[in-house]
Amino acid sequence: MAKLSLFERRRQRVRTALRKNAGGKPRLSVHRTGKHIYAQIIDDSAGKTLASASTLGVKGSTANIDAAKTVGSNIADAAKKAGVTTVVFDRGGFLFHGRVKALADAAREGGLEF
Repeated sequence: MAKLSLFERRRQRVRTALRKNAGGKPRLSVHRTGKHIYAQIIDDSAGKTLASASTLGVKGSTANIDAAKTVGSNIADAAKKAGVTTVVFDRGGFLFHGRVKALADAAREGGLEF
């Protein structure tokens, strides 16, 4: 078995804890790249994506905290339309600071509970 990177080890640790504590709630998954940030609300029991938002197609700088806040509020609005109010936050292998934290805070302000 190949040695896992620190990122992959963090990702496995986070996902294992989520499976244990989710209690059937949908998962708010965040993915971050150098240029963009993506968020999805996933129903793992059905294997379906209920809502999504990203910085794809946005003009201007998309790799900053302001763009992450916009994605956070957009995912909260999309979740309301899909009838989702409570989720578990899946940061993947990303540390909870900077853009990931800004997205989470904006989603909470938009009405998502986690």
